Amino acid sequence: MARVESFELDHDLVKAPYVRQAGYEVHETGAIVTKFDLRFVQPNQDALPTGAMHTLEHLLAINIRDYVDGVIDLSPMGCRTGFYMICWGEHTPEEIASALEKVLQIVLETTVVPATTAKECGNYRDHSLFGAQEYAKQVLAAGISRDPFTRTV
Repeated sequence: MARVESFELDHDLVKAPYVRQAGYEVHETGAIVTKFDLRFVQPNQDALPTGAMHTLEHLLAINIRDYVDGVIDLSPMGCRTGFYMICWGEHTPEEIASALEKVLQIVLETTVVPATTAKECGNYRDHSLFGAQEYAKQVLAAGISRDPFTRTV
């Protein structure tokens, strides 16, 4: 059976919100891909409502690229507790957490959610800017830990 890193993480021990390097792959050509766990809420205790999560996905995906080079993708976790971000190259949790803090400030200042038409989005009716901003406030108030098991902000 294939190994899935996130299924081996003890979700009862982590302390959200945090940024965690969840994977690191080096291709035979030398290309490096790094995967990050951007956890917003505590697993098995809370979950982002779909409208808020969807809006955060749009705002994070667009704005994080201004602060982190080589972003390949930013996608919501199925459990709705955060996002995965995949990047070319080597990045540190500190670098990603700092960028995420800047982007969450942008979320708080946002008045229009990008790419919310039927042409641009597969579920354009399911957005909540209010919800996205409430969770951005919550994460910023708690501080984004650079360690998933010990709150270090």
